[in-house]
Order: sequence, then structure tokens, then C-alpha cells
Amino acid sequence: MLPDVLGNFGGLRLDAAVVSCTGSHYLLTPDGDRALCAELSERVGAPVRSAALAILDTARAVGAERLVLISPYEPWLTELSHAYWQSAGLAVDRVVKIRAGARFSPYDVTTEELVAQVREAELPPDAALLFTGTGMFTFDALAELGRDSGHTLLTSNLASAWWARDTLGLPAEGPDAHPLLRRLAERTGARSALPDTGHAAVPGGAAVPDGAAAEPGRDAAVAVS
Repeated sequence: MLPDVLGNFGGLRLDAAVVSCTGSHYLLTPDGDRALCAELSERVGAPVRSAALAILDTARAVGAERLVLISPYEPWLTELSHAYWQSAGLAVDRVVKIRAGARFSPYDVTTEELVAQVREAELPPDAALLFTGTGMFTFDALAELGRDSGHTLLTSNLASAWWARDTLGLPAEGPDAHPLLRRLAERTGARSALPDTGHAAVPGGAAVPDGAAAEPGRDAAVAVS
């Protein structure tokens, strides 16, 4: 299915693509995930990364070896996520289970609930927090949490944007980058932008960031499936 989706952009030649679904990729394990993305990259003719692998890339870039997992998933999916990161070499020190009211429902977690439950966990000030899943609304919550802590803050979507910008040679500290990306850039020593790389875009209008920079003259786009 993914090759078909990535092949449905007509004359628009992709410079990079992010598959923004983590749950199904946990089942592949990191090695299986890398193999799938390598196969997709070859078929598409451009770098393809899963959101899970983008998280691993970003975690390495910021020097994170240990994580606190902030998970809105049902327990069985949280366990799959936990196993994926451990298998990839990232130690998971703690899991903070996030609820929407009394239940697990990533799409229903409010900003207030997310911020309150993370603060209630009283996490170490130097911890790297991974807010797992692509469906939980995190931008406003991370902006608020970032004001009162020195935590490294990672999400599936933020890591995908960082990877895509890095792949296209667009600096995460650039003026068009989201403040959360610039916060990450402070921890990665982000490289300078390469010349004439174009711009990245995601269907839906979101601005985006291992692969080569875009070739001058190509349509630079990032597909999130």
C-alpha cells in the first residue's frame, strides 16, 4: 500500500517522505522498519523515513540515550512502543500514561490534561521526554512545558519535521522553523542550510524538515501518509 500512496503524486517528484504512523512500525522492530524504509526509498527514488525512525535519528542528534515515554496509548500499544525503543538501544527509564479523562484516547487528550499529567509526574529536569503517537495534540502543551523546564521534548511529528528539514538541508534554527524545532536545534548543533535546496511541504500545510539534500531544480515535498 505505501508504494502505491507514494507513487500517487503524479509529476511532483518527492525529495523526501515521512510515513507518519508509528503503531504499525512498532510491529516491524527497528531493523524491520529500516529495511522497509530502505526498500521504499529505492522504489520512490528519494529518502523515506518512518516517524519512529525519525524519532531515533532525532534522539541521536540530541545525544539522548535514555527516555521517559509519555504515552496516551492503550497499555498493549504502550508495551509495543516501549519494546521498539529498547530494541533500538534507547533505555526507557519511565512510562507516564496519559489519559483523556478516565480513558486512553490519544485524539481526545486536551492540552490542559497533557500538561497537568506531565507536571504531576515530577520528572527529572534533565530527562528527554518522548510524547509518543502522531495523533495526540502536543504543540501547545510542549510550548507551555518548555517554558518551565529544561527537558528535551520529542514527539513523532516534531521529529519527522526535524528529519525532513535536515534531509533537505533546511536549518531547524531558521526563521521559518517552528520554535519547538529551534529548541531542538540548540541541542543538536544543527548544521547550516545548503544552498538552493527549495522548500519542504506537507499536505495540509504544515511546514517540515538520513538522506541527501534536495537537488536544485526539483520539486521539494514531503509526503506524510
